[in-house]
Amino acid sequence: MLGRTDRRRRLIAVLAIFVLLSTVAGARLAYWQVAAHGMLVSMAQQQLNRPSVEAATRGSIYDSTGVLLATTVYRDQLAAYPDQIPTAQQAPMAATLAGILHLDAAATATLAGQLASNVPYVVLANDLSSAQTAAVQAGLDNGSLTELDLVPQPVRVYPDPGGAPDTTLASQLLGFVNVSGQGQYGIEQQYQSALAGQPRVVMAERDVAGRPIAGTEVVTQAGMAGQDVQLTINAGLQLAVEKELNAAWIADEATSASAVVMNASTGAVVAWASEPSYNANDYNTVARTDPAAFADPIINQVYEPGSVMKMFTATAAISNKVVTPNTLIDDSGVMQVGPVQIADADRRPMGMIPFKTVIAYSRNVGAARVAAMLGKTTDASSQVLYQWWEKLGIGQPTGVGLPGELSGLVTNPAVTPWTAVDLANHAFGQGVAVTTAQLARGYAAMVNGGRLVTPHVVQAVGGVPVPATPAPQVISPAVSATLTSMMRYTVTAVPWYAAWTLIPGYNVGGKTGTAQIWDSKTGNWEAKHFDFSFVGYLGVQHPEYVIAVEIIHGTPDIIAQGVFQQNITSNELFRRIARDTIQTMDLAPLPSASASAGSAAAPATPVPPTAIPPWSGEVPVATASPGPP
Repeated sequence: MLGRTDRRRRLIAVLAIFVLLSTVAGARLAYWQVAAHGMLVSMAQQQLNRPSVEAATRGSIYDSTGVLLATTVYRDQLAAYPDQIPTAQQAPMAATLAGILHLDAAATATLAGQLASNVPYVVLANDLSSAQTAAVQAGLDNGSLTELDLVPQPVRVYPDPGGAPDTTLASQLLGFVNVSGQGQYGIEQQYQSALAGQPRVVMAERDVAGRPIAGTEVVTQAGMAGQDVQLTINAGLQLAVEKELNAAWIADEATSASAVVMNASTGAVVAWASEPSYNANDYNTVARTDPAAFADPIINQVYEPGSVMKMFTATAAISNKVVTPNTLIDDSGVMQVGPVQIADADRRPMGMIPFKTVIAYSRNVGAARVAAMLGKTTDASSQVLYQWWEKLGIGQPTGVGLPGELSGLVTNPAVTPWTAVDLANHAFGQGVAVTTAQLARGYAAMVNGGRLVTPHVVQAVGGVPVPATPAPQVISPAVSATLTSMMRYTVTAVPWYAAWTLIPGYNVGGKTGTAQIWDSKTGNWEAKHFDFSFVGYLGVQHPEYVIAVEIIHGTPDIIAQGVFQQNITSNELFRRIARDTIQTMDLAPLPSASASAGSAAAPATPVPPTAIPPWSGEVPVATASPGPP
């Protein structure tokens, strides 16, 4: 007989386990129903209530006269709800839409697949034309198309054609706006916050297709429209300058050509252009084929300027009372500086000549000798020249208010001492790299009475004028007048400058620069290409505008000792742009051409290359120079 088994303990244990599990389950249920109630409701609401962000209308960009340079238009995006389209209608709809959208066979097949995908929502096409929008709407109205949605989307448009084929006006200055609504490059990037405004945010319950349910919308952020930006640029002059640059760029087989036209007294820029340019309305293609075109050479590129820097040497020497314009300087044609020869391009001496003639005929030896006179030692002279570079903005951003501005490449002699060869080379613009904007700013101070103005391209934001930046006095008014006179002397005393630069009835002056280009691959100077510059002023009674032009990596037709023949020289490009400025800015001439000193000296016809004396002195010849710092 089997013994009796007592199951009471086992039953109690099982019961205890069930009670424990029930208690835990009850506590957990209580947690979800009571403690976590708010969180669960919030999660449910988040699934049903989703925000809709509506971008603010982006502000427009205008020139100084109110010409529209950039604006936003709305073009429709075509979307579909494939899971709601009857199967029998999918193929006919695909054929109809392919015709409206002008699709090829491959794109038509892709669209047919999208319509048959049975997904809740899909975007079929962006940026529909007005005709395409009208055709889709007609199909929706007559029932041949169904379960489609036309969604207005903002598109940035640059309406003005530029000075070259397939370009838009001031493209490198303006930049563009990408598909995400972010400004890229130029004004669009620099003033992104002001132009973009603040988006409008709406919370709403949505159905399974993501469409808002009527009556559930709640505005959580009202949004604010973008502000308009008005530039100092004159669109008419900008277009004319771009055309001139395009002609020079092509004629001289250059890598690029740039120009700045700036009010000498205020720093307001009225034209700012470079070629090659690009079409901002087609920035996607540019990004794929030539993204370097987006960069602005005027501030994003540095180059060795050559002899235009002689006016900076003149500023230092005259301000420090080392020389006057009439001080005689020995131009020996060739000058030994330690183990290195410094020479004029023609290597021919002009003898004892006034300092103003050293500048006018662009004599490297004379400039080097004057630079050495700035102090008792090479180190002292170097410090003086560098300090004047600093005063005139060389080696520092101009503050023009555009993204990516470079400072240039300038060696501080207090940190890395200059040798005597360095000092000589720097005196005539080699071994230092600057931007075109820096040159325009420095020359403006030389001719406006001595104030270092800040270049600027924006006049007002949201209708509020941009405050002027203080312009410190860096040169005495007397020295400024002397420098202005020397620039005038340069373009009147030298026959070939007069022929290509002077404008009867107007006061012009300036300085050329022709710089050799150091080829780091070969370890020598390039033989067939040079950088050409001219920086000068234009006015009637006094200098009103500074015009800085550069032709980078230009190719002269004829290269001889001290002689270059270009299709368009830098000073001729200056004169062309000066004439455009006269016409666009409505500068009336003096009552008679003879009233403008030296203007009658301009020959009726240009001086032929064979008549140009071989002492141009433009290209420095230093037998041992490391190129740019």
